[in-house]
Amino acid sequence: MSAALLRAAARICICLCVLALAACARAPVRTSLHGKTMGTTWSVTLVAKTAGASEGLRAGIERELDRVVAQMSTFESDSDLARYNRAAAGTWQNLPDEFASVLSAALVQARDSGGAFDPTVGPLVDLWGFGPGKTSHEVPSVQAIDAARAHIGWQRVEFDPQQRRVLQPGGVHLDLSAIAKGFAVDQVARYLQHEGVSDFLVEVGGELRARGERARGEAWQVAIENPLASNEAETSARPYWRRLALVNQAVATSGDYRHAFEHAGRIYSHHIDPRNGWPVEHRIAQVTAIAEECMQADAMGTTIMVLGPEAGLAYAQRHGMAVLLLVHEGDRLVERMSPAFAALLARGGAAP
Repeated sequence: MSAALLRAAARICICLCVLALAACARAPVRTSLHGKTMGTTWSVTLVAKTAGASEGLRAGIERELDRVVAQMSTFESDSDLARYNRAAAGTWQNLPDEFASVLSAALVQARDSGGAFDPTVGPLVDLWGFGPGKTSHEVPSVQAIDAARAHIGWQRVEFDPQQRRVLQPGGVHLDLSAIAKGFAVDQVARYLQHEGVSDFLVEVGGELRARGERARGEAWQVAIENPLASNEAETSARPYWRRLALVNQAVATSGDYRHAFEHAGRIYSHHIDPRNGWPVEHRIAQVTAIAEECMQADAMGTTIMVLGPEAGLAYAQRHGMAVLLLVHEGDRLVERMSPAFAALLARGGAAP
């Protein structure tokens, strides 16, 4: 080979190396951010253009989460929700945009579920010891339950969506805990999209929403919790129940084991049926709901926990929702799923 050809080949090799290095420098970087909110934790895993780009998003993520807390927390005495609950009877209360959107969705869910989901359940949540400031639990009297139920009823909430205001008729205590956390996940997702992030997985307290891919051609993978994981032998044999591949979807899980107390040999769940004032007693151990938005999945999980296996699956089927139920049968758990979840399973979206 002539000297000229050797020099040309060397220049081509150098150019290729430079291009390869530049490509490596521009390769997407997968990174994670973490923090605390709503008495639990949050995490965001995303694919950024550069290693330092994601850290600049932290402040925006926390700002979105703080806004939800400031508006809808039952544990913050100065939240917009707490101020509504203290408001004088007959007064209209103006709501921030986010609060109004969540309340509107909660009232629709209440109507569609026949009151199994009810954003006015607050007095019952407090009575059973699952509300703010409660450190102990006890079984209330029937008289106390009846007195609390006198203030329950989503139909009592007069909401004006055009003016974004709600009337306090007197004694109504809103509790949006069964939907606000899912909304917070969605808010963070919307913020990330607004900032140009197209591939991410957002999680708040175990509720998740995914967009894009975790790597080229690979969907985000999440695990459904094993309700029997407190048993050491069960945990080692089956650390999670199923794996899910999320493609621009959200998932929320509700369980009878998350918040409960025992009295006289009986377990009382934090899932309270607004229609009778008592914690649910059916055989559902866990509900996993998949939807486009986490707020929808969050509310659906709670609704089905209250409705029970048969009515819950029928409700999910009517609404085309993908839900997986784990139901107690003796000392084991069995799966029951809606047609939409079965279709997801058939497409490879979930695996044992």
